[in-house]
Amino acid sequence: MPERACQFCAIIRGQEPAEIVLDTPEVLAFLDRRPVFKGHLLVVPRDHVETLTDLPDPLLEPVFSAARLMAATVKTALGCTGSFVALNNTVSQSVPHLHVHVVPRTKGDGLRGFFWPRTTYEDGEMTEYADRLRAALTDQTGADGIREGDQRE
Repeated sequence: MPERACQFCAIIRGQEPAEIVLDTPEVLAFLDRRPVFKGHLLVVPRDHVETLTDLPDPLLEPVFSAARLMAATVKTALGCTGSFVALNNTVSQSVPHLHVHVVPRTKGDGLRGFFWPRTTYEDGEMTEYADRLRAALTDQTGADGIREGDQRE
């Protein structure tokens, strides 16, 4: 898929709305529009990279450090017990742009193996979840993770 047609590249360029939680020079993290559980984040490199095997070495640390940070953030912000962190590599990859899923988890939440039922947000609820995650991120890092002028809704 060419970068111009990529949904995630459009979010990165600010051409598509998204609830962005983390925005760095190398990485963006935003809420999944069809979450497994509310607060489900996607961590993506800003560069259009389709699969893990295409990810250049200089982006390994920023992408996976951001995923680790988001795993801690969902726990703090949402009071979940932990998280499920995963990525699909070509197969089941709905958008051909590398993305790491960070899904809030709680014991007994009903998620079994790799069966991923999806839910939806009520009006305004997506912003509420993003605000909670951004606030927890600020508390953890002392920074809001959003570069000035980059917050898009």
